[in-house]
Amino acid sequence: MAKLTLKSSTALPVTSPLMYAAYLKPTGLEMVKLNAYSADNGATWTSWLNQPDFDRDLPHGYRREGFPIFVDWSNGRIVRLVPSMDTEGLDPTLEEPPIALQTYYLRYRVSLDGGRAYLFDDVVVQQGKTPLNPVEGVTRGRNGIFMGDVGSQMIRTRAGKVLIPAQACLLGEGGKLANPGGGWTYTDVVILIGTWTTDGHLTWEVGQRIEGDPGRSTRGMIEPALAELSDGRLLCVMRGSNGGAKDPEWKLPSYRWQSVSTDGGYHWSKPEPMTYDDGQPFHSPSSMSQLLMHSSGRLLWIGNLSDANCRGNDPRHPLVIGRVDTLSLRLVRGSVLVVDDKRPDEPGVNLSHFWTFEDRATHDIVIAGARYSEGYKAAHPHLWRVGVE
Repeated sequence: MAKLTLKSSTALPVTSPLMYAAYLKPTGLEMVKLNAYSADNGATWTSWLNQPDFDRDLPHGYRREGFPIFVDWSNGRIVRLVPSMDTEGLDPTLEEPPIALQTYYLRYRVSLDGGRAYLFDDVVVQQGKTPLNPVEGVTRGRNGIFMGDVGSQMIRTRAGKVLIPAQACLLGEGGKLANPGGGWTYTDVVILIGTWTTDGHLTWEVGQRIEGDPGRSTRGMIEPALAELSDGRLLCVMRGSNGGAKDPEWKLPSYRWQSVSTDGGYHWSKPEPMTYDDGQPFHSPSSMSQLLMHSSGRLLWIGNLSDANCRGNDPRHPLVIGRVDTLSLRLVRGSVLVVDDKRPDEPGVNLSHFWTFEDRATHDIVIAGARYSEGYKAAHPHLWRVGVE
């Protein structure tokens, strides 16, 4: 059994330069992130401005948001997803404006030179659809399709497909947003399946939606994290939620959810609660998580656990890492390591919104992020390293 150990926990004066960093090639220590390159495993960085500037002449209020880049090591191509909104006059200072649930859609850009220049800026459109109706069941201006937190990382499958784990709002009667669970939002998970073309574009298909049960998760399925197993199965782990108008006393169990595909992402099992290896479900808040396949072949899950039933998003501590059994797809209880937790002198802490990867030089798991105060009023940058023995 893999033994996980906390090797270091370091408070930083500023956000770690390893935040959102990824390796550029299948081997070696070159790293890239948006607008920057490192030749020495992230120790030093060279910055640049991407060319061309696709966003320079956008109308006021349009948004082109940043999202961590994805490197396809099989061909060296970099994909930059761009969550977008074309809403003229929208106040650029507003965070998560309600209209985003109707207007979000996805664009993508591809670079062949390590992220310095991008070939095009295109809408992600399912084959047979249009930019205004980019995915089956999604109409721009009525219901949005968008990314979750950064744990929703793209992956490349052994079959050569590039998968985007996204989420989409639902349309109800009269073309208005549907909210069958009564929570703050309600989404299905949508896996977009990309195939490379010779000119550097991707053609897009869409897998069967992963639909939650509004009687078990008041916000549906949210912020999917993907991993491919050695036998070709795909595991998708998702955030759910309790609370809201139909569960005002937070009585629904606060589960983490999972679904499995055996055909490359085209079809998915009904989502069920993620459990420990003894079959017991565990409590987890409505927060992001991440799956990471270690070079040793071990599958790791990083997220938040709780000893008691959670209340929607809270509490987002402790931050844990544990091994997922690659046969049963259950979290091995004895492997779970608490990376960080609320301190006695803190009224609360949020240990979410992190970025995780395996350090190729040491094979440690690097977790870059912050210790956010209660209510996210302050962020204290932090870096954790976990050893895998």
